[in-house]
Amino acid sequence: ILDNLRSAFNVGAIFRTSDAARIAEIAACGYTAHPPHLKLEKTALGTDKLVKSSYFTSTVDAVREMKQRGMTVVALETAEEAVNYTEFEFNKPLAVVVGNEALGISPEVLNEVDAAVQIPLYGYKNSLNVASAYAVLVFEIIRQWNKKGV
Repeated sequence: ILDNLRSAFNVGAIFRTSDAARIAEIAACGYTAHPPHLKLEKTALGTDKLVKSSYFTSTVDAVREMKQRGMTVVALETAEEAVNYTEFEFNKPLAVVVGNEALGISPEVLNEVDAAVQIPLYGYKNSLNVASAYAVLVFEIIRQWNKKGV
């Protein structure tokens, strides 16, 4: 679930990572670029046609929809209550919310998710590029699931 991402290029990179990880669906929300979109296509390199996508005007609506589908919804955010992503047990079925690099995930969305996880950061800046952070998280989830044999 992409919560109002500013850069179509980042969205394209998320499509590429999602294809590499065989993610079932991307839900673009708010002003997040979604297919068809020229800038997104430039970095997606065709994966925007391989990974199913949907669009929601509201991220809260997307979170609620995923919960209705029986998914646990986890936010990737540097929130006070967020757990280190390597210490959190990710269960199937799962949806992940990533947010706007400048503003983070909106408080309204954070109130709807089941949990929040964060990637520990040690530098002056307190954030990673959203596409990079998404890749780190997705492959940790896969590592855990492979370890459990799910």
